[in-house]
Amino acid sequence: MELRLLKYFLAVAEEKSISKAAEALHLSQPTLSRQLKELENKLWRLI
Repeated sequence: MELRLLKYFLAVAEEKSISKAAEALHLSQPTLSRQLKELENKLWRLI
């Protein structure tokens, strides 16, 4: 699992908003959403 994806998840948790986290990470909101979906898929494969 990539550390980058975990950092993105942490940013969303801290900001309590995907839009605000995307802004803080200098990403677009759709890009961050796709990255979070990728993280979700990777976690489901571990189960």
